[in-house]
Amino acid sequence: MDERVSFDRAPEMERYSRHVLVCTGGFCSPSRQGRALYAQLAALLQREDLLFGPTRVKRSEAPCLGVCAGGPIVAVYPEGVWYHNVSPALLERIVVEHLKHGRVVTDAVFHALREDEKTGRREDE
Repeated sequence: MDERVSFDRAPEMERYSRHVLVCTGGFCSPSRQGRALYAQLAALLQREDLLFGPTRVKRSEAPCLGVCAGGPIVAVYPEGVWYHNVSPALLERIVVEHLKHGRVVTDAVFHALREDEKTGRREDE
């Protein structure tokens, strides 16, 4: 029996509108609050009807996002908006205000990518 993986056809993935990365490592958040936030995020996305369809939001946990302070850290793409000191209450605001209604929660942002008007390329702010 041949169990080799076929590379003849690329995999398919359902479209999504945003991707949320949650740092679950211990350096930026010594008490590992990121793990609880990651679990909470799934419930909030389901509650706000953001798991399927054109508004679908993907979520991923990362052991380190390279910040190593001010955590838990949550990043939202494609906007490239990074939030710090994310609590359960702030995560709920991010889901409702940013992910559902498209309004960045500016008081919790510590980093964001911006688009160069001339080139259309994204740069760090």
